[in-house]
Amino acid sequence: MQRRLKLGVLFSRVRVEEKWIFGAMEKRGIDYDRLDDRAIHFDLDKPEQWKQYDAVLERSISYNSGLYALRLLNAFGVPTVNTASVAEICGDKLMTSAVLARDGVPQPHNMTAFTPEAALEAIEAFGYPVVLKPVVGSWGRLLAKVNDRDAAEAVLEHKATLGSAQHSVFYIQEFIEKPGRDIRVVVIGERVLTAMYRKSEHWITNTARGGEGELCPLTPEIEELSLRAAKSVGGGVLAIDLVEHPGRGLIVNEINHTMEFHTMQPLSGIDIAGEIVEYVVKVAKSGEK
Repeated sequence: MQRRLKLGVLFSRVRVEEKWIFGAMEKRGIDYDRLDDRAIHFDLDKPEQWKQYDAVLERSISYNSGLYALRLLNAFGVPTVNTASVAEICGDKLMTSAVLARDGVPQPHNMTAFTPEAALEAIEAFGYPVVLKPVVGSWGRLLAKVNDRDAAEAVLEHKATLGSAQHSVFYIQEFIEKPGRDIRVVVIGERVLTAMYRKSEHWITNTARGGEGELCPLTPEIEELSLRAAKSVGGGVLAIDLVEHPGRGLIVNEINHTMEFHTMQPLSGIDIAGEIVEYVVKVAKSGEK
C-alpha cells in the first residue's frame, strides 16, 4: 500500500491566501501541518524530524525567515516550493536583475553602486528622474522617485545613515512612464495561469498601495516573456510583474516568489490556491529539490 503524502505549509500569518490554501488542502484530503515560522525551531542535530514532509510550501512574510527555512529544508533533503535558490534570487531585486540580464530577458535599465558617491555618479549618468529601490522589500515600500540632484543627495544620505546591509547597496532603475498600470502574471511550473492589470494614478501600482485590479487577457507575448522570466530565476510558483515600456514594449520589472493573490483569484475566477496545492503535490511525488 502506497504511503500517504504529508505536506507542510510554512507561514507567518493566516491571510486570506493561506485560508484558501488550507481549504484546498482539506478539500483534497491532504495530510498537512501548519508551520508557523514564529513558533517552529530547527534542531540541526535532528534533521530527520523534517523528513516526515514530502514537500513544504513556503508562505512566510519575512524574507529572511522564509529563506533560511528553505535553505535548511533543502539541506535536509526536503523538497520545497519554492526552492531556496529561487527565493534567494526573487527576494533580492539585484539578483533578479542579474539573472534576467544573463539570459537576455528584457527589463528596465538598472545600475547598482555601493557608496553614495558612486550611486550619485550613476544617477547623474542616467539622467532624472530615476527610481531608487531597496534590494530587499515588497509591497512597494521604501521606493523613491528622485527628480533632481538635491533629492538624490538627500535620499542617498538617508540610506547611508540607516546603515543596514540592504541600504548600503544602491539599486537604481530608470523611471518608466507607465500607462497608469502594470501587469501581474501568475506562473505555476511551466503554465501561465492568469494575468491582471494593476491600475493606479500613482506611479506605484501595487494593489497593496491602493492599485486596482482588472483582468488582463493573456497574449502570446505575455506568456512567452513570463515563461522566460520564470525559467531565468529557476521556476516554481511565481508572480511576474511586467511593465509596458513606451519605447521597448513589454519588459520584466520584478518577480515575486511568495505572491499574494487575494485580488487575482476572485477576479480571474481561477482557483489559484488549488493550482498551487496541485503543484506542491506534484513536487512531493517527484521528489524534486
